[in-house]
Amino acid sequence: MQTSSDRHEYPAHWEADVVLRDGGTARIRPITVDDAERLVSFYEQVSDESKYYRFFAPYPRLSAKDVHRFTHHDFVDRVGLAVTVGGEFIATVRFDRIDADGRPASSPADEAEVAFLVQDAHQGRGVASALLEHIAAVARERDIRRFAAEVLPANNKMIKVFTDAGYTQKRSFEDGVVHLEFDLEPTDRSLAVQRAREQRAEARSVQRLLAPGSVAVIGAGRTPGGVGRSVLDNLCEAGFTGRLYAVNTALQEKELDGVPAHRSIRDIAEPVDLAVVAVPAEYVPEVVTECGEHGVQGLVVVSAGYAESGPEGRERQRELVRQARTYGMRIIGPNAFGVINTSPEVRLNASLAPQMPRPGRIGLFAQSGAIGIALLSRLHRRGGGVTGVTGVSTFISSGNRADVSGNDVLQYWYDDPDTDVALMYLESIGNPRKFTRLARRTAAAKPLVVVQGARHGGAAPQGHAVRATRLPHATVSALLRQAGVIRVDTITELVDAGLLLARQPLPRGPRVAILGNSESLGLLTYDACLAEGLRPLPPRDLTTAASADDFHRALAEALADDGCDAVVVTAIPAVGETSAADEALAEALRSSAAAAPAKPVLVVHVELGGLAEALSAAASTAPQAAETAPGAAPGARFHPADRSPAAVSADAASDSRLIPAYPAAERAVRALAEAVKYAQWRLDAGEPGKVPEYEDIDEKGAARLIDDLLARGEGLTLGGEETGALLGRYGIDVHRSLPAPTPDDAVAAAHSIGYPVALKTTAPHLRHRADLGGVRLDLADEEQLRRAYTELTELFGTPTVLRPVVQGMAPRGVDTVVRAVIDPAAGAVLSFGLAGAASELLGDTAHRLIPVIDRDAASLVRSIRTAPLLFGWRGSAPVDTAALEELMLRVSRLVDDHPEVVAVSLEPVVVAPTGLSVLGATVRLARAPLRDDLGPRTLPVV
Repeated sequence: MQTSSDRHEYPAHWEADVVLRDGGTARIRPITVDDAERLVSFYEQVSDESKYYRFFAPYPRLSAKDVHRFTHHDFVDRVGLAVTVGGEFIATVRFDRIDADGRPASSPADEAEVAFLVQDAHQGRGVASALLEHIAAVARERDIRRFAAEVLPANNKMIKVFTDAGYTQKRSFEDGVVHLEFDLEPTDRSLAVQRAREQRAEARSVQRLLAPGSVAVIGAGRTPGGVGRSVLDNLCEAGFTGRLYAVNTALQEKELDGVPAHRSIRDIAEPVDLAVVAVPAEYVPEVVTECGEHGVQGLVVVSAGYAESGPEGRERQRELVRQARTYGMRIIGPNAFGVINTSPEVRLNASLAPQMPRPGRIGLFAQSGAIGIALLSRLHRRGGGVTGVTGVSTFISSGNRADVSGNDVLQYWYDDPDTDVALMYLESIGNPRKFTRLARRTAAAKPLVVVQGARHGGAAPQGHAVRATRLPHATVSALLRQAGVIRVDTITELVDAGLLLARQPLPRGPRVAILGNSESLGLLTYDACLAEGLRPLPPRDLTTAASADDFHRALAEALADDGCDAVVVTAIPAVGETSAADEALAEALRSSAAAAPAKPVLVVHVELGGLAEALSAAASTAPQAAETAPGAAPGARFHPADRSPAAVSADAASDSRLIPAYPAAERAVRALAEAVKYAQWRLDAGEPGKVPEYEDIDEKGAARLIDDLLARGEGLTLGGEETGALLGRYGIDVHRSLPAPTPDDAVAAAHSIGYPVALKTTAPHLRHRADLGGVRLDLADEEQLRRAYTELTELFGTPTVLRPVVQGMAPRGVDTVVRAVIDPAAGAVLSFGLAGAASELLGDTAHRLIPVIDRDAASLVRSIRTAPLLFGWRGSAPVDTAALEELMLRVSRLVDDHPEVVAVSLEPVVVAPTGLSVLGATVRLARAPLRDDLGPRTLPVV
């Protein structure tokens, strides 16, 4: 809440760029006294009908008094926001705080009257809905909890904006006016509405870049070569179905190889949807201005010289994004490789890739152009375009991803009917919290495979603005897997997994049949399955004399076996084997697999190029370099663009069940193992878990205690009693311990607690390090306690240094650690592992995002490598894992309910055969950090 001394300060943090329903961008900002002329100009462009709906009477123009009122705000009780495009207003909203009688008021009144006005030309773009999200967030910040609005019954559009927002509301009709009241506290429905709108808007913004009706290449030169001319030639070669223009200030010609040529985009009479910018960085601002004034919808900036080049370039990049957003344009790049859309209706190759991939069902996203080239190349070599089934649907190489990022592309792929599998190479994740949310939703519909580069570099690549995270890469990887992401380590594994997921059904379990004509290769495959956690059946050796018919029968029998979920076929060449034999074997395997379409089949081949090609049939991800057009002279070349959409569709439909081939057993099995884990995740995701409701949790009492504690100051680490009191509100009992600064104090503490007791040091360098000898257990009487006290002080130092405590003995069990922390990038994370130096050294800790559901808690316990120690390893008694899961659920609830709890550490937690004991606990409090994922929709700040 602002004080009287600063209530007129301009709230710059309310400024935001947003994506509207049609995919264009706009800027939302507070209205100030300098906006008088803009407001008058805006109002003049509003229709009389819209003015009537706003003021309930004819209101042709604003008076000087109106202008003053609508531009002078205190940003506390009176607030106005405007939506701007090109620096001009297209919509406004304001609220005025009112009391119970509807009169102007100040705090503590918590209700405000709200009113909107949107230019008619921009109605239907979702402007009012975006404004409502932002003005509601502003109102909550100013302690306003409820909005009131009066709307004429005929103003259906505005009524729909309010009723569709998802807030809890009341509606009444009086004196010919609809009166609406709605609470501003976000609800599950309002968040769902907001995120659905976000998805549609961001997906549409990417679609406008990938499916333009017209493209201008700015910087295309007269002679072949050069970046701009290469992009223009690639667009022509691909057979782009829309209008194409070449733009260069030095051009005198009217055409470049049949493409209309202009010296400026302003000279083009028709609308231009997409501009590819390939001019030196110093000329880009002028080009962006011309594009914005011409109404261009989006830019692909392949020009370099931005954040990848240093601080000056970074500022140049920020200004580029700000300038483009001013005109409602989105940017791929700068320093981008380009975009490709293989749809027959588009055939867009606005990239530096010299050849157009075949149409297919795999979407590719790469932040690096070099990696993008490698991905396309590997898909080509692997026969990725099996009759169109596993070719490329869309390809985006974002370069510095200053604007359009992997999050935006996920929004597009989520409901893209042409994409079945998404492959992403990421060097950084700008908003991990949002990426995880989008990945979880996408993975529930289609596989998402991710490889993350720069994992161990300690910093994001130059040009990538990312949030700082304290989490190690292994933790981020675990959190992505929790969201359903298939995490792999190399682009080879990315392609391996992608081809399997695009070609084959998901396995129903981990049971794998292995058959082939090499006993050794079968055994290697068997070992690889065990190493990946699969359950292989004994390999079936068909011997080197096996024919194609033998393979067909053996595969059919394996697929018919109810005890088998997937089949790996191993094959080595016979002496003198011909390409005809390769084709016969491929056809035998395909026909057998087609008879059992519910189970995946993979082939491991050794030096069998012919078999790999036969399995991949006649098409590949990359274009055929020397295909001959039907009826053309021998040696004549044609491009995929020359093929009719019907022909492409026929190819795509000819066979949707072709078998991926791998040159090594380990690669095939690793891809299969990822598919098995993903299939299990999909199965679990289809049965939502729950966050249990515990009747003994005192959420309100904990909130009061937190408020009282934070009144002392920020960044507070609680003492022992305070920690026990807060955790106790959530049903977490911390084993009692008493300080023992002297031997007599230790004896008194033991008498209070009751023997037997433990004597422990709590000095930071000895805490939780029983292996160093700072703990004495099972002290049965005063004599043993005094002897132990003397031993500790003689070995490690004075009581002042050691800070000894006395604690009652807990039942024997397995020592574990439960922690929760708020990471600035990823959000709240719950971690679990066994206590002790060995687990820390090996990094044997599992992680889940908070809030944790019951299924997450169960998997958390079982996902560490040392989990067998909890379940009766080598004859020991199994411990109470149900109690451990409940403890983690309670910690998750505490952190999720109270964002002021920024860190919790329970160490050790001794889990016994029955029950558990929390022997040590620390809690850290701080003011609740901002949760941008719960706020209004906004593009990242540049």
